[in-house]
Amino acid sequence: MNPRNFFAELKRRNVYKVAVGYAVVGWLVIQVATTTFPVLEIPNWAAKLVIAAVLLGFPIALVLAWAFEMTPEGVKRTENVSPNEKIPQWSARKFFALVVTVALIAAGLLGYQIVRSKTPAQTARTAPEEKSIAVLPFVDMSQTKDQEYFCDGISEEILDALAKVEGLRVVARTSSFAFKGKNADASEIAQKLSVRNLLEGSLRREGSRVRISAQLIDTRDGSHLWSETYERELQGVFAVQDEITQAIVNALKIKLAVALPVHNKPNAEAYDLDLRGRYFLNRREMKRAVDYFQEALAKDPKDAVAYAGLSEAYLVPAARLESVAPREAMPKAKEAALRALAIDDALSEAHASLANVTFFFDWDWPVAEKEFKRAIELNLNNADAHHWYSHYLMSQGRIDESLTQSKRALELSPFDALMNVHLAWHYIYARQYDQALDQIQKAIEMDKRFEGSWVGLILEQKGRYAEAIAEFQKSVGGGSTVAKADLAHAYAVSGDREAAQKIIIELQELAKSRYVSSFEIAAIYVGLDEKDQAFAWLEKAYEEHAVGLVNLKVEQKFDGLRSDPRFTDLARRIGLIPQDDKRTK
Repeated sequence: MNPRNFFAELKRRNVYKVAVGYAVVGWLVIQVATTTFPVLEIPNWAAKLVIAAVLLGFPIALVLAWAFEMTPEGVKRTENVSPNEKIPQWSARKFFALVVTVALIAAGLLGYQIVRSKTPAQTARTAPEEKSIAVLPFVDMSQTKDQEYFCDGISEEILDALAKVEGLRVVARTSSFAFKGKNADASEIAQKLSVRNLLEGSLRREGSRVRISAQLIDTRDGSHLWSETYERELQGVFAVQDEITQAIVNALKIKLAVALPVHNKPNAEAYDLDLRGRYFLNRREMKRAVDYFQEALAKDPKDAVAYAGLSEAYLVPAARLESVAPREAMPKAKEAALRALAIDDALSEAHASLANVTFFFDWDWPVAEKEFKRAIELNLNNADAHHWYSHYLMSQGRIDESLTQSKRALELSPFDALMNVHLAWHYIYARQYDQALDQIQKAIEMDKRFEGSWVGLILEQKGRYAEAIAEFQKSVGGGSTVAKADLAHAYAVSGDREAAQKIIIELQELAKSRYVSSFEIAAIYVGLDEKDQAFAWLEKAYEEHAVGLVNLKVEQKFDGLRSDPRFTDLARRIGLIPQDDKRTK
């Protein structure tokens, strides 16, 4: 076949148009895959597979277009069709319509990409910052497999050091440790945490000898930007942490405004006890955490990290769990935080603990805000500091600022169910109930323990009392007095006074053997519209410095008291209303 006949035959068999049509549609398929797969959290390899399939399919399509022909009787092989037999041609109009359709879809995809590029939350998922990293928990390679606390501690120490590097976004511990023990590849973890780099490693400890291996991975292609193995005596572990941190900074080409902090741990035994204490603190086993931190301080009275950990171990049961009386725990938390800062004023965690005590217990609002800001200034990646500061801002009625801080905490720790819960809580206080419900569902997907009370709080505010009561009933079995009080309040506002009063009696009986917040009982009486009883219990809450009082300005359960002068007087004594404010409600 001469060239002229060959090209004429290509045209007759629609091979040209098949090539153009395939290229246009193939390009569209690739665009759809690369645009939508990240949003749907489909792994990167799936998009690569689509691209490979489209490219491999192109020559196959051309071969099929040449080998088979469309005739009025259907598809036939070329050798069975005479040269004079008519092959249907695509009309110019049909071909033009196909091109225009694909062009419109492409324009829509381009517009979607532009809109997404202006949405920070979505951009973070599809285009991680170049200077971003997650530190995964190191794997315990010791023969006895009893060094989990040590592996977690080393990982967390490196994470904390990196978090202080200006210009580097570091995912918080709770989220990076969420992949512990899971068979997830680097690209999947990076996509979910929205980071460009991962640090992973292993540790083997035999007696006083420690072997640490670490690798810095570029998640775009899985290549190692840096890797090293260290063998040291236990005392030399501190220097290894510093070397790893410096190596990562060098590998990521980060210019330091100030030198990296150097670990100064003269007592290896105290350091080991610090790591044990931190391990149990993260597991919310506070009694064991306190014991280990106190043992560490017995070994090294100048261990600022142990004091900071001790402060948090006292603080959390009183401020977050409300399982310990504030007057019992808060002074201890404050003393430990002040001792930590007297030794090392640059400890972000100690400033955050002091801020919480001055906020929840001392009601010293200017000092609390100053300490929260200092904690964040020292470590911009401290998700907990952003989170607690958001509570402070909400208590002041600074709703937009509060939501901004709460969202920032969630960005730093996206796989922390508690961060999702607290953003939902702030949506509740902001009276944005649909957003709150969406957010709490995300938390429940991560941790089923958040079913029940949190959904109940939202449904109650939406007036769906029967559903709210059903949700609260899911939580009361866990022994939480707050969950019981929430259920009683829902009964009260729904009109079931008898059920509400029965729970009040149960809570008063429990109070004989454990701490029960008077603030929660006061809220039930507001629901029952018994204002005198409500104020009597609020006075008890004031005497015990119940942590819930800081939310008096925004807590919907107390809306029924806001017009009463006694409410204004209480808010003024707490400091939520300035002393010179003349308002009466």
